[in-house]
Parts: sequence; C-alpha cells; structure tokens
Amino acid sequence: MHFAHDTEEALEFAVELGNTDPVASRSGTDELATLDQLAEFLAQYPFSGRIDGDERERRDVLRARDQVRLVWALDRDDAVLQVNSMLAEAHALPYLARHDGSDWHLHATTPDAPLGERMRVEAALALTDVIRMDEMKRLRICEADDCEGLILDLSRNGSKRFCSARCGSRMNMIAFRKRKGAQA
Repeated sequence: MHFAHDTEEALEFAVELGNTDPVASRSGTDELATLDQLAEFLAQYPFSGRIDGDERERRDVLRARDQVRLVWALDRDDAVLQVNSMLAEAHALPYLARHDGSDWHLHATTPDAPLGERMRVEAALALTDVIRMDEMKRLRICEADDCEGLILDLSRNGSKRFCSARCGSRMNMIAFRKRKGAQA
C-alpha cells in the first residue's frame, strides 16, 4: 500500500503519538506524562513552527493523542465524522508548503498554531487519504492479548497483526506453549 510521502509520514507519526498512551506504550506508562518526556518525543519527531514547552501544550498534545487513537477504533463512516471534526475545530485551510528539507506537502494550520492542533490537523489530513482510498483496514489495533498498540499496515498484503516484534514474539511463544501442552 502506498500513500503520498507526507501522508505516510503523518500516519507513522500518528501511530507513534498514539502508542505513547499507557494502554499501548512499551513501558506500560504514559510516555508523555511530563514536559521532559514531551520534549524527548519531539526531538525524535520535530515539528516546524511554534513550540511553547509548557503544561498547557502538553495537555493539548494528550488531547490530540486521544483523538487520533479514537480513529483507529472507528469504522469508515464514523472516522469521517471524527476527522471532519478535527479539521473543523482548527478551521483548517489546506495549503502546500516546503521546508526543512521536505518536498511539497500539505499543511492546514499556520506555523504559530498550537502544537497539539497542528498534530491533530496533520493526522486528520493523512487520515482523509486513508478514508478516501477506502483503506481503513490498514489502521488496526495490535492483536496481542494485553496490548492496545496502534498499527499502520503498509505491507503489500495487509497482514500485519502486531504493533511490534516484541508483541509478535510473545504471542507466538504463547501459541507454541499451548501446542506443546496439547501434545503432552
């Protein structure tokens, strides 16, 4: 499955943002619980434009995370409502931009818009492509028993089941032990 380069980047970021939630994080804790954690996260995924680095911004990023995570659990028609709401709330007006070594791509907020808003809108723009291409099946939740990690399946055959090799290995080991127990 191939989307435009900026769509794939935004979707991959949305997964990473969503997987900082305690129900999905590898640590089992909120990985954006502090301003320092948010700063570390942003160092890995730099955003152009305004960054305040305050508690209000962190709470807004958590709100963006919750809204993005919600889309993964919705069917296509309900996803449309959520995505449209995210865009309308920001008064999004799409335009092409080129900056920081990135080729032309879509933005829909001004660089001085709050960080959480820019995250929501970037994810929403990418999700519009997923919805328009009828590829919601590419957005899934990890199949591991005790994981709620988000999955973006860009594989050719759409068969990705786990959010990480760790979850896949753990579930394979559980299945192996079950088979061994049944044989004994």
